[in-house]
Amino acid sequence: MLDKPICPYCESDSKLVTGLSIYPHRSDLAELSFYQCAPCEAYVGCHKGTTNALGRLANAELRQWKSTAHKIFDPIWRSGLMKRKEAYQALAREMGIEAKHCHIGMFDVDQCKAVYAICKAGKLIAGAAA
Repeated sequence: MLDKPICPYCESDSKLVTGLSIYPHRSDLAELSFYQCAPCEAYVGCHKGTTNALGRLANAELRQWKSTAHKIFDPIWRSGLMKRKEAYQALAREMGIEAKHCHIGMFDVDQCKAVYAICKAGKLIAGAAA
């Protein structure tokens, strides 16, 4: 098992919980694993069937920006224009970061805003067409 993620807001250890704690109204998520920092209302899901976090703990603002970033970024690679890995590599170039560190699940609010701006401006699509 990996170490429990540290809360980026209060620096406390997170607690491994089930989806029942995060989404009590969603029976379909009840058995899934999440890491949670209850005082900060921050959480992150785990890869299905594991206790490996999908990214970093996120509060409501960051969760909203991650969702926004995915909504504009994911259609680029899902369209078949480029593979997912290629899309992340192109995004990394645009953001000036190493590809191995480029994943929306690990981004902070400012990085998610950058994803939105890059995708909205068509920079990834332009790069793929070149």
